[in-house]
Amino acid sequence: MRQANHELVVSTPGQGLHEITREVAGWVASTGISTGLLTLFVRHTSCSLLIQENAAPAARRDLERYFARLAPESRTYEHDDEGPDDMPAHLRAALTAVSLSIPVVEGRPVLGTWQGVYLFEHRTAPHRRRVALHVVGE
Repeated sequence: MRQANHELVVSTPGQGLHEITREVAGWVASTGISTGLLTLFVRHTSCSLLIQENAAPAARRDLERYFARLAPESRTYEHDDEGPDDMPAHLRAALTAVSLSIPVVEGRPVLGTWQGVYLFEHRTAPHRRRVALHVVGE
């Protein structure tokens, strides 16, 4: 059994779903591990990771609008240290996931035809996000 780890740095321009599938798949291929399990973990509390539709941009826009309605920006939150998007970003991250597990087969993450891996930025300002990648297998 072998394992490898890596840190992927993602620069986001602000809120929204930012696809990282290509970068993740490229790193997995570079490890030489053909069968195993990939774990991704985002090291922040105001963004998250999702596996979502990667063919229709309307699906991403609908998701972004849904979360904007579910946890709207507001100055009524007690936790607003960094502005009106601070607490809503934490709420959106709590409702999604900060880690993903994806099987690896033939040196590639096993994703469905229309699935992509996304960093979901919940803050309005640009950020540099760190995603820990770990693969274990043979």
